[in-house]
Amino acid sequence: MKADALIRRRIVVATDAFVELVVWRLSAPLPPSTHRFKYRLAYVVRGACVVLYDNERGKGDHRHFAGREAPYRFASPERLIADFDADRERWDRENRRP
Repeated sequence: MKADALIRRRIVVATDAFVELVVWRLSAPLPPSTHRFKYRLAYVVRGACVVLYDNERGKGDHRHFAGREAPYRFASPERLIADFDADRERWDRENRRP
């Protein structure tokens, strides 16, 4: 399956935290997803991944937040990044990060 990298970026947000954004456009959907994107958006703090949005074959679109995994409804890469950023900011607020 052919894949074109759309985004591949690591952003250091603090001395102990970074965000990694990886999004590919695929030639065909990755089942059970119906869209043609493969992605992994991660927020890592002190070596632990605390927010993760990803999709994988057989599992589909989902997000990890506060130790729980839940389905995610993918609409577009732009909406994906906005939703991820909102969860990252929420995690920071709830964990009293500056």
